[in-house]
Amino acid sequence: MWDKTIFAHGSPITQQLQSLQVESVPKDQAHYAWLHSLPIAAAIFIRNSEGIKKLSANQKFETILTVDRCETSLNEAHYAALVEDLYQGKCESHFECWQSPDPVRPRELEINIAQFGEQGDLYLLTVLDRTAEGISRRNLRREMLSDSLTGFFNRSGFEEEVEREIAQMQLRDQAEQSISKYAIILIDLARFSRINESVGSIAGDELIITVASRLRSRIRCNEILGRLGGNEFALFLELDDESDTVERVADRLRQGLTEPCQLSGLEIQVECAFAAAVANVGTDDPSETVRFAQIALKRAKTSKCFELYSPGSDDNLRRRFSIETDLRRALKNGELDLHYQPLIDMKSGEINGFEALARWEHPDRGFISPIDFIPVAEESGLIVPLGRWALEEAAKTISAWDARGPANMPFKISVNMSAVQLVRDDVIDAVSSAINGAGINGDRLTIELTESAFVSDPEGAKKILDSLKALDTNLAMDDFGTGYSNLAYLQQLPIDVLKIDRSFVNGMLEDRDKRAIVRTVLSLARALGMKTTAEGIETIEISDALRKLGCTVGQGYLYAKPLTSEAAYSFLESSKASETC
Repeated sequence: MWDKTIFAHGSPITQQLQSLQVESVPKDQAHYAWLHSLPIAAAIFIRNSEGIKKLSANQKFETILTVDRCETSLNEAHYAALVEDLYQGKCESHFECWQSPDPVRPRELEINIAQFGEQGDLYLLTVLDRTAEGISRRNLRREMLSDSLTGFFNRSGFEEEVEREIAQMQLRDQAEQSISKYAIILIDLARFSRINESVGSIAGDELIITVASRLRSRIRCNEILGRLGGNEFALFLELDDESDTVERVADRLRQGLTEPCQLSGLEIQVECAFAAAVANVGTDDPSETVRFAQIALKRAKTSKCFELYSPGSDDNLRRRFSIETDLRRALKNGELDLHYQPLIDMKSGEINGFEALARWEHPDRGFISPIDFIPVAEESGLIVPLGRWALEEAAKTISAWDARGPANMPFKISVNMSAVQLVRDDVIDAVSSAINGAGINGDRLTIELTESAFVSDPEGAKKILDSLKALDTNLAMDDFGTGYSNLAYLQQLPIDVLKIDRSFVNGMLEDRDKRAIVRTVLSLARALGMKTTAEGIETIEISDALRKLGCTVGQGYLYAKPLTSEAAYSFLESSKASETC
């Protein structure tokens, strides 16, 4: 009938009641005058040999007893039971909150009881109706847990609702002696920030509302949908069978977003990344499951495919964070080194120069491959100090070797520049500082950039390349053929060298398609007046074939592996000595 929750005595209202001089109130009709003067509902109960009964009450108290009379309403018997509790507990006051279980006509009452009288047989009971405050509190909480734009749960609301649902699943599993599984699917809208920038935030909000409506139309009644952030949605679902069901659910959601969205007269095709994580009820933390799904989502943004979290992914992420921390310290403490791989002129066999390659020997982990730490550096922004360090170190090496050797040992050193550094750093200042700091000419350096450096902003990239050419540096396009270069635009770029990726060079003698690609790149370079460098040459047969096809420079283990600075200088010195002989 009613839910009783006992709180410690000493509440503000109880303290106010205790301050009243109720002991002086005579046990007669004066009670009525005194009770009616109180601003809240109040009644006096007496406990004697006949039991507990109401002695007197004001109109406000009578109103509370008569309003909304139904099965869940309080009555005098309930108040008498509270008085009995107070008597049995032999305490000075009693504070209680009562909530009606009726969802249609909810009521919340705050009840205080204080004992008084010379014999301690009188009880002053006051009641405050907190129903309106309770409704306001629940409405405010609902708003706090909801996304105002879509009406979905926000991040906090989604996590709370998921925990509630999992708790119910756990109770069911305990009764059935089974273990249920659930999944969290994340949906991320691609290019959302660009849409906001292009057509305005109002259109962006309209897009979110449209996407939310389409997702809502694709979910089932037992699935929970939430909006975790600006362009990220989440779906909770209980799994009935194997985890491959998750991908089918993701496809069901994806199908709802295949049609373009009509926004403010514009037609926008929505592109989304989907990822998920699967967990067991009772053993896996829901918040961790969301985090695991976000790890998979990061992969999905790159792969453009649905990604399901695998346990090893978390270990890889922790390792990447660890590498980032150690790399930051390594740059500060000078733990990195440059190795130099010779570049050989294919016609004369003479040394043409070197490519500088970053190497990291970790004091505890040993050798860490550039394949591992370069992507971490790009993601974390450490590629900027790393790139500047490589430029300065290569320029200093040129200056140092010039000081040691005779004047007839001209050579160039190539330095790789990340596309991320090209965007984030003032690369003109970086190259200029390296050249001027080492006191060398700009033509002694070759800056190698991958095709990805030109894809997103070809016009901006061309301006930077023109400025680099103004410093007399040489420019090379690395890994040519693996990206998406616009050949029509390529002729406008001040590129000096095209580097043929090792994936085409390796096995080109056996693979007719690879051989055709290499021949095409060499012909294109000749037509554009560019030199060519073939990477990954490991056999004399491939070297001879490339030389016959007209390749300018060769690089690979056939000639030499990347060498330390001292070993590279010895290689250069011995090469020049053999040429003299």
